[in-house]
Amino acid sequence: MVLFTMISRLRDSLPLAASMQNDEEYERSLVEYQQQAKMLLRRLNQQSPRQCSIESGNYLFHYLIDNDVVYLTLCDKNFSKRLSFSYLEDLAQEFTAQNGKKIQSVSRPYFFIEFDTYIQKARKNVMDSRSRRNLSSLNTELQDVQRIMVQNIDDVINRGAVLADMDLKLKIYQCFPKSIRKMQHI
Repeated sequence: MVLFTMISRLRDSLPLAASMQNDEEYERSLVEYQQQAKMLLRRLNQQSPRQCSIESGNYLFHYLIDNDVVYLTLCDKNFSKRLSFSYLEDLAQEFTAQNGKKIQSVSRPYFFIEFDTYIQKARKNVMDSRSRRNLSSLNTELQDVQRIMVQNIDDVINRGAVLADMDLKLKIYQCFPKSIRKMQHI
């Protein structure tokens, strides 16, 4: 799950936009992580890796640096890294398209706060695609279980037929006189 997202300018760590989950309980429990995010944004520079994941407790910070702008998000540890970076790349493309020429000239924090609307929409899309993928995965698992059950039933039916066939042969064999059975062993 994507918990919050921050966008800042790389050269001076000026916060440009942010989006938090609309849940007071989460907001209170994430204050420490928001402080860590701000500290992380201040420490990033031109020599920092273009994209990276940083573990913090039960969560992962993922960031992407693009055109002197840092896109940072906090996600649950079990949330797909691929989806996280896809989300950040989507934000980078849209943010640059909407605000590219103004980014370097702004001096006020959260100047692009209206970008929160797009962040929320992108976050919802990521969560929806994850839900669809999870449902697809669950359906695949159910089909696999069904195939196993059908296979097991087929095995039991075939095994029953083989046992019935062996039982019939044994009864026929027992019907033969002992002398004929002895001749077969010779």
